Amino acid sequence: MKENELSYKIIGAALEVHRNLGAGLLENAYETALAYELKELGLKVNQQVSLPLKYKEEIIEKAYKLDLIVEDKVIVEIKSVVEIHPIFYSQLLTYLKLTNLKLGLLINFNTPLIKDGIHRIVNKL
Repeated sequence: MKENELSYKIIGAALEVHRNLGAGLLENAYETALAYELKELGLKVNQQVSLPLKYKEEIIEKAYKLDLIVEDKVIVEIKSVVEIHPIFYSQLLTYLKLTNLKLGLLINFNTPLIKDGIHRIVNKL
């Protein structure tokens, strides 16, 4: 399945989670619920994936934590904040570069309309 097809399914699952839970919960609740919905669709989902960072000669094993990776193709970064800060886009783009993946979704569940909280970030397109 291509990244765009996956993003369509991920967004549909995020809509379902938001419809059931609404806004105002902690990120962990949305992450767990979204992972559940994606697994129900038969998709492979990895949660809280650690990425190492090399700093000079030192390897920092758990320097980054990715919320979700779906089908080893799409990174999903989940937020539950009043406003998306520009640093969140940079954070997701960094994750995409480190993993050499092409597509990431930044999803803020703390919005009245979830469509306003979904942002696509691409790497090398």
